[in-house]
Amino acid sequence: MPIDYRRDLNPEQYRVVTAEGGPVLVIAGAGSGKTRTLTYRVARLIETGTPPERILLATFTNKAAREMLGRVELLSGVDIRRLWGGTFHHIANRVLRRHGDRLGYGRNYSIMDADDTKSLLNACIADAGIETKGGRFPKGDVLGAIIGFSVNTLTPLEEVIGRKFPHFCPLAEDIRDIARAYGERKRALNLMDFDDLLANWLALLRNEPDALREYAERFLHVLVDEYQDTNSLQAAILDLLGSRHRNLMVVGDDHQSIYSFRGANFENILRFPDRYPDVRLFKLETNYRSTPQILDLANRSIIRNRDQFPKELRAVRKGGFKPVYIPVRNATLQAAFVARRIMDLIMEGVPVREISVLYRAHYHSMELQMELTRRGIPFEIRSGIRFFEMAHVKDITSYLRVLVNPLDEAAWKRVLGLYEKVGRVTVDRVWKALSSERDPLAAIRDPAWVKRICKSAAPGLLRLGQTLALLLEKAVEQAPADLIHLLLDRGYREDLQDRYTDSFSREEDLAQLADFSSRFSSLTDFLAELSLLTNTAESEASHAAEEKDRVILSSIHQAKGLEWTVVFIIWCAEGMIPLARALGEEGGEEEERRLFYVATTRARDQLYLCHPLIDYSRGTGMVPLRPSRFIEELEEDALHPTELPYEQWIIDED
Repeated sequence: MPIDYRRDLNPEQYRVVTAEGGPVLVIAGAGSGKTRTLTYRVARLIETGTPPERILLATFTNKAAREMLGRVELLSGVDIRRLWGGTFHHIANRVLRRHGDRLGYGRNYSIMDADDTKSLLNACIADAGIETKGGRFPKGDVLGAIIGFSVNTLTPLEEVIGRKFPHFCPLAEDIRDIARAYGERKRALNLMDFDDLLANWLALLRNEPDALREYAERFLHVLVDEYQDTNSLQAAILDLLGSRHRNLMVVGDDHQSIYSFRGANFENILRFPDRYPDVRLFKLETNYRSTPQILDLANRSIIRNRDQFPKELRAVRKGGFKPVYIPVRNATLQAAFVARRIMDLIMEGVPVREISVLYRAHYHSMELQMELTRRGIPFEIRSGIRFFEMAHVKDITSYLRVLVNPLDEAAWKRVLGLYEKVGRVTVDRVWKALSSERDPLAAIRDPAWVKRICKSAAPGLLRLGQTLALLLEKAVEQAPADLIHLLLDRGYREDLQDRYTDSFSREEDLAQLADFSSRFSSLTDFLAELSLLTNTAESEASHAAEEKDRVILSSIHQAKGLEWTVVFIIWCAEGMIPLARALGEEGGEEEERRLFYVATTRARDQLYLCHPLIDYSRGTGMVPLRPSRFIEELEEDALHPTELPYEQWIIDED
């Protein structure tokens, strides 16, 4: 049946969904139904005759892509597998699998994750004879961050070093040389890191006119979610893809642009009308999430930013309570208040998972973690190792990566290191020998070759060769899941038992990995998706964990896009939010105010703003703290009037 758009959408959303073609900018306020609007827009395009394969929908998370595409399919009744939807990196990988050879890559290139990047960069540093001890030269992970920021912001490496890593300025020439060697080595080994996916996509569009014509013609409509989070590289790609038909709809909220530290460029959304003078601007200002009082505080705060598209969130909901301001004597009492109030909320019937504590920096949660532990209140910290980055998962996937790309250095080195008498020196020696062979997989299966290269480690290497031979034999006829179980049966189960006290749970992890792999028809597709998931800025696991019965402790950055019934924002003191070091950066105060805005708009029903009056726990002596400027600049009637009875109340109760 045809979709009843007027019934399903509010007037603001309806205008966006039914807008004519051309450049469109949608400023979507927090909780305004952005996902619903984009979903209905895509369904409308299909309903009015646009073939799904001529629509591109770019998102920042796999979860957002799945949610939107699933809804589109339900609405339209059309198989949306033909639609080009997913994260920027997912779409880039899809394009480069077809055209990577034009850039000097094989189509079976491997995608490196952060550990692989660090390992290869360290190898380049070692080969150059540069000493990294004592902080005289950045190690692989730091060097990767420098290079990545340069790539994503289209900024010269020297400028990035001078602006963000000034202590490395004397080493700029050496860093440039290593970056060049790293790039050459990746190409020679048929590898791309996460940043290369976007950089090479842009290079393809810029340097291959027929490729640009193909994709600019193919995509009749280009839609982008969370446009305020795009970097210069992504914005350039989108401009090229939309250059033929100019049907580019970008959706985002300039008030929630908070990722400049990752390379996001606030100017992309702010100056979009300058790049597209004929743009039509729509605003979604009807908020379905929060009470009027919470939105009133958020509106009063963000209005003080100068660089913005002015808008005012309007609540659909009625009633509610003003946000409560809680100054207490010190960090210990701040933690005690939050913990005690959480216990009361639970007694009042608020689900534990509907309570969150937000903070600007991770160390701000230290005292609260201790207090929650002491009181037996379950909590989850939104940080830590993700599933696809765990050691045993990476061990297994490294075996599989070697099968697909026998020149994958990082995968070889990880697998080699799993065998007896194969230490770091031996790993390097064996890898150098393998990389010079025409067929590394054949070499490692040759006993004569193995004994010639390293006699002492020969037993382990021969065992590796036998395992790889069996995998190669089965790879064509068996699914990735079968190969994972084969590796467990070939000795990795015993390895787990020898190396870990929780071997059983780790084996269960690998069973889940095998389960996940069964969704893919080929090993190449499985490994490509795995690498994309590993690199994604927002962990899928962190969203799944939201459903657990635990209080959520999260940085504000990690909380974006989420919501809770009750939100506490702690350390709302000057120097903590806004963070002192951020104020020294260009546009720092306005981005910090946007962070405060994001934090406040996560709350549905209740919002508490807390901070200590004295800080003496950071090794600086007793330092008086004043409220954050974001609190001081509010009119008094924006907050529930409070004095300091909470301290005495906590002491009396405990």
